[in-house]
Amino acid sequence: MTMWIWAGGCILFLLAMGYLADRIAVRRNIEFSPEDGIKNATDAEQIYVENYLNETKNTNNNIPL
Repeated sequence: MTMWIWAGGCILFLLAMGYLADRIAVRRNIEFSPEDGIKNATDAEQIYVENYLNETKNTNNNIPL
């Protein structure tokens, strides 16, 4: 029983932190977009991420048995 209370408390804490971060971002007019992160990356980092995403796309659900 105490494990469920602890797990529920952790989940509620994470949800509360997300809500708090969202409220602060709205008040300060901060916009989060995934494209902003890749703009600041070097060419090598961009190539690495694009290769990783391409390999993930190509090998999705192709698990050898």
